[in-house]
Amino acid sequence: MKTRFLIPALAALAFAVSAAEPVQIFNGTDLTGWEGNKELWSVQEGTITGITPPDPADPTKGIIKHNTFLVWKGGTVGDFELTFKYRIEKGNSGVQYRSKELEAGAFGPILSGYQADFEAGTKYSGILYEEKGRGILALRGEKTVIKPAAEGAKKPTVEKAGTVGDSDAIQAAIKSGDWNEYKIVAKGNHVQHFINGMQTVDVTDEDTANAPKEGLLGLQIHQGPPMKVQFKDFNLVPLK
Repeated sequence: MKTRFLIPALAALAFAVSAAEPVQIFNGTDLTGWEGNKELWSVQEGTITGITPPDPADPTKGIIKHNTFLVWKGGTVGDFELTFKYRIEKGNSGVQYRSKELEAGAFGPILSGYQADFEAGTKYSGILYEEKGRGILALRGEKTVIKPAAEGAKKPTVEKAGTVGDSDAIQAAIKSGDWNEYKIVAKGNHVQHFINGMQTVDVTDEDTANAPKEGLLGLQIHQGPPMKVQFKDFNLVPLK
């Protein structure tokens, strides 16, 4: 009679040892634990809010001249699962992970590393981009394997290994100007992104000399036209 419970028990045990307790990264009221340009980042109605203000000389342009970030200072992330909700009005944004901090710019911190990209437009949401690094590592809907750069080449070899979904269908499920749920799963050299439950990329990074394994977490404001981005409902779970 006891054996009928063995497999479920083992499955429960495996889950217990694979995931740790969630880590609170946002208290819902202020930016305690975060570092960035407080003229660009604030908390509004329980959401982390970032803006690119208009240039008084030309309101069609933003005042910031480089991408800048709000950096979580509560630790680093390596293997983890992060879910959050975002809403964006114009422009481009994203969540940096396994990132390193470079010399700060005139408008705040600068990060390099993996980025879970999203935008108000229809091209880049869901992709894997490496900020200040190797560039686009997977477009929306792609399953890729990243190989070291060929001799004499500056960029790695991005091999398309299949698909995880239709790019247009994924984009159609993204709610413009409304809240969307994003999930990032990073385990070893394997990373996955999901938006509103639909997988957007699947990447195996075999470029070991350049693949980030652990680093900082951050939120992006993109240079360019005026924009506004908001984040809420973070759930960060380290994976063992």
